[in-house]
Amino acid sequence: MTELTLLLLRIGFLVLLWFFIFAVVYSLRADLFGVRARKMPEAEPARPANLAKAKPQPHTGGDAATTSTVSRIVITSGPKAGLEIPLGDEPLTIGRSRESGLVIRDDFTSSHHARLVLWGEQWMIQDLDSTNGTWHDGEKVLTPTPIRAGAPVKVGATVFELRK
Repeated sequence: MTELTLLLLRIGFLVLLWFFIFAVVYSLRADLFGVRARKMPEAEPARPANLAKAKPQPHTGGDAATTSTVSRIVITSGPKAGLEIPLGDEPLTIGRSRESGLVIRDDFTSSHHARLVLWGEQWMIQDLDSTNGTWHDGEKVLTPTPIRAGAPVKVGATVFELRK
C-alpha cells in the first residue's frame, strides 16, 4: 500500500469514529432529556369521527365519565400503584417527560404518551402517537375516546381508572 492510500484510510476511519461518537451522544441526550415536545393547541380538541355529528348530551346516569361523577384518577397497577390524583378542568398529559401532568417512568411509556381532555361534560382520552399505544377497557385508542368511570385505561405498564 502506498502512503497516500494508508493516510486516506486513517482519515476515513477517524471520520467514521467521530460519526459514531456523535450518534452515541445524540442517543444518550434524547434518552436523558427527551425530544422537544410540540405545543398542543389550547382550543377545544377535534371531535372524534363517531361523535362528529352528535351534540354533547346531558348526563343521564350512563357510564360515561362526567365532571359531576369523576373527581380523581386512581392508579391500580404499575410503578405508582395506589396513587390518587385529583382532576380539575384542565387537560392532563400523561408520559415520561417532566413536563407531563402525570409522569410515568417505564420503558413502555412515550415521552408524551396520552392526554385526558374534558370535552363538554365528558372526559376523553387521546393517544399522542405513542409507540405502544393507549388502551381503554381492552380496546386500543385510535381517536379521542370517551372514558367510562371505573373502566381501566392502560398507558405503558400502568393502569388507571377515573373514579368519584
